[in-house]
Amino acid sequence: MRQVAFYGKGGIGKSTTQQNTAAALASMGNKIMVVGCDPKADCTRLLLGGTRQPSVLDTLRDIGPSSVKLDTVLVKGYGDVKCVESGGPEPGVGCGGRGVITAIQTLETLGAYKEDLDYVFYDVLGDVVCGGFAMPIREGYAREIYIVCSGEYMALFAANNIAKGIRKFGERGYARLGGLICNSRMVENEREMVSEFAKRLNTKMIHFVPRSKDVQRAEINRKTVIDYDPTLPQAEEYRKLANEINVNEDFTIPTPIGQDELEDLMRDYGIVD
Repeated sequence: MRQVAFYGKGGIGKSTTQQNTAAALASMGNKIMVVGCDPKADCTRLLLGGTRQPSVLDTLRDIGPSSVKLDTVLVKGYGDVKCVESGGPEPGVGCGGRGVITAIQTLETLGAYKEDLDYVFYDVLGDVVCGGFAMPIREGYAREIYIVCSGEYMALFAANNIAKGIRKFGERGYARLGGLICNSRMVENEREMVSEFAKRLNTKMIHFVPRSKDVQRAEINRKTVIDYDPTLPQAEEYRKLANEINVNEDFTIPTPIGQDELEDLMRDYGIVD
């Protein structure tokens, strides 16, 4: 069983990329579980046809720990992907990262990890600054990390920060970086720049996902692209990404760069005048 975490700047399309990748792997015959680690509990929505399932934290609050069963918090979606949402605390109260910790511990207690799974995906909110959101790495659950980014400055800035966290945990023998997934924003020289950025981080751009209106069309219909229309070119892009992850054996401890070097990189590729 491979345990994979997806990180990236908020709004970069991380959950969309993760769900489409999960759907692609499922369509290839893999058994997948997705654990949404975002308090908004929207990391499995497309796999469930738009349904927002009860989160682990909401269920624990509503019925109590002793009454929670695995099928209470785990729902099957497209391709029999097992979907779980950690949820979060009530607004203004507590730490959102606590939901990640509680959800994973609850799943472990209920035996979710004993099932015959090929992959477990963790869809993690934003950066790894908060200890709770770093928990899938720190506790040894997520062994492979993929960073979703684009050629925009703040997306690469966030990716570089995430790489710093992965380096710290990687040096302790925990997770490794599997690569960058460029979710294109059609920035000038984007593919070349992200490829070069990846090299400087001691990793690779594992796939370049082109921008397509078919992603938005599928989302409006509450589906992944592969579920919406598997013949679309964009569906093939997600299958290629899934295959790249499936065969990937190149995992590294990243080497984050300085802010000046990042800005110079963007100048070299014509992004900043």
